[in-house]
Amino acid sequence: MEEFFTMVVLIADATLRVATPLILAALAGLFAERSGVVDIALEGKLLGAAFAAATVAAVSHSAWLGLAAGIAFAVALAMVHAYACVTHKGDQVVSGMAINILVAGLGPTLALAWFHQGGQTPRVEGNARFHPWHWPGAEAIADVPVIGPIYFEIVSGHNVFVYLAILAVPLTAWVVYKTRFGLRLRAVGESPEAVDTAGISVDRMRYQALIVTGVLCGIGGTYLAIAQNAGFLRNMSAGQGFIALAALIFGKWRPWPTMFACFLFAFTDAVQTRLQGVDIPGIGIIPVQFIQALPFALTVILLAGFVGKAVAPRASGIPYIKER
Repeated sequence: MEEFFTMVVLIADATLRVATPLILAALAGLFAERSGVVDIALEGKLLGAAFAAATVAAVSHSAWLGLAAGIAFAVALAMVHAYACVTHKGDQVVSGMAINILVAGLGPTLALAWFHQGGQTPRVEGNARFHPWHWPGAEAIADVPVIGPIYFEIVSGHNVFVYLAILAVPLTAWVVYKTRFGLRLRAVGESPEAVDTAGISVDRMRYQALIVTGVLCGIGGTYLAIAQNAGFLRNMSAGQGFIALAALIFGKWRPWPTMFACFLFAFTDAVQTRLQGVDIPGIGIIPVQFIQALPFALTVILLAGFVGKAVAPRASGIPYIKER
């Protein structure tokens, strides 16, 4: 029984850590799509921010400068997407895929040219990384039954980005549903013609939404590179941007359901890590390839119709051309 409880605590701990970039990327996608811009470049922004953050942190030995670089690079990519889709009314899917492909090749190429380490950045340590926070008394009560492991493993010992991702959910809900910016954001995603008639610039609202998208993806990418890991690796985002999009659809473009969807995907990832090499009674050892496919299989299953009817913002994916 004690062993089972320990396993549950460790899976919950891993779920929180894995869910962090998913939540940040999904909330980023929420702002973009609520404004009427489909952003499948979340994957590219995560990866680009990870590369920029790790590079600057490795050179400057400052995690905060790495964070600033990660956010700046992701916002720059978001502005490229905005320029193509909002200003020039380009195809949003094509623009997003172009950014994903560009970043997937650009990061390893630049890393190889600058650091000569096979397309990855040098390992970052010390002040160049964000380290876990240990809450007061966590180590002192770690051995107390039930409460100790929960407080030590689940509540305490996480990186600042984990807590930031959780706090970003109610903050996003407040911004989207309780502020004037949120009201305009939802309106421009549903009926840009009405917003334009009211004298509000549709293009400016979409640019603002994509800046927020870039900031959130920048934080998520920085977390991957210099908080969860110790440097940039080729394809280190591993499809998390696409999974975040699936979570956003599963959550029906609402912050709280989207967060729970991210936790669901992160839970399957945490479970597949714990199940690797484990001899399950009556089943045996499940092949690693099958276990690793669980999060992606869940993505396909959910998007295949188990989410119920998911209605996107009405103007999502449609360039707005002002009538003259």
